[in-house]
Amino acid sequence: MSGTILHLRSELGKALEHRSALTPKTTKALIDAGYTVNVERSPERIFDDSEFEAVGATLVPENTWREAPTDHIIIGLKELPVEEFPLKHVHVQFAHCYKQQGGWEKVLSRFPRGGGTLLDLEFLTDDKNRRVAAFGYHAGFAGAALALETWAWQLTHPASEPFPSVSSYPNEDALIVDVKKAIAAGKEKTGKDPRVLVIGALGRCGSGAVDLCLRAGVPTENVLKWDMAETAKGGPFPEIVESDIFVNCIYLMSKIPNFVDMKSLDTPDRKLSVICDVSADTTNPNNPIPVYTVATTFNEPTVPVEVKGEPRLSVISIDHLPSLLPREASEAFSKDLLPSLLSLKEWRTHPVWSKAEKLFQEKVATLPKDSL
Repeated sequence: MSGTILHLRSELGKALEHRSALTPKTTKALIDAGYTVNVERSPERIFDDSEFEAVGATLVPENTWREAPTDHIIIGLKELPVEEFPLKHVHVQFAHCYKQQGGWEKVLSRFPRGGGTLLDLEFLTDDKNRRVAAFGYHAGFAGAALALETWAWQLTHPASEPFPSVSSYPNEDALIVDVKKAIAAGKEKTGKDPRVLVIGALGRCGSGAVDLCLRAGVPTENVLKWDMAETAKGGPFPEIVESDIFVNCIYLMSKIPNFVDMKSLDTPDRKLSVICDVSADTTNPNNPIPVYTVATTFNEPTVPVEVKGEPRLSVISIDHLPSLLPREASEAFSKDLLPSLLSLKEWRTHPVWSKAEKLFQEKVATLPKDSL
């Protein structure tokens, strides 16, 4: 079969989402391989519409995926806007509904009700069960950057002034310049570097967080790198509370002991002032950081935790952190995803996609009958 048509939708409705599942470079590779690629115009996407047009894509109006023929494959990143109408296409995207997150039934049931299929990007794995592509590195990188800036902000501003809104950066180097300035301002107040504890440090996400800390000048001995070996005994962990910053980078699969909770925060030994929950399992009932319930945004990056004494404590729980570095994050993700994208014309039989369809059918089978 040739001539498969892919439709890249805009990320309509997701504030400050500048990333893209396809880049001009990967779009060209798909077109060269015989695919037709329709690209919705987007004022938010980090890549200009003209960059896609220059490589042979067909530009179409924003939000036209709804009316596209049913054999077109719809490609996006973040979850669709919350609506009720049934979904009739094959959708390649992150849907955030397989772990029974809040409202998962409404999200997932739209696919079987319309005869559509979800091929969730979070669960695309190769024959060794490794994810074929993920934004984890840049999520950790951006999360650690905002955590360090928040730590410095708290030291240099009164509690009545929450950490301000943030916007995307053109590249990693520009972000690091700002983080270094923030750390210097914080050190002027404390006379010492922050102590950062990263859990999940051996994964993509954790390695991004560690790299940011080191590139921003945090001494190696002040960056505690924890993974499964260190957390095997089960929390809550006093080492978190005794650090200035905690960056959570784990991939949560099931219920585990809490890393930190309100009781463990109630101690005179607490130095912790910033939690960056890069994993952002905010509505997951198994979230091991049950000290907050609000997903934060680039417009309002932090939410306060009601704790006794000083320092004050803020949580960052932004669920699209890589959008802080949208061009680099998109290019890295789309490059890794490209080999699988090139096999989309055979999605029913290709191992990566057929496994994703099988998982979709298994999750659909768990839906309450009244949601279908």
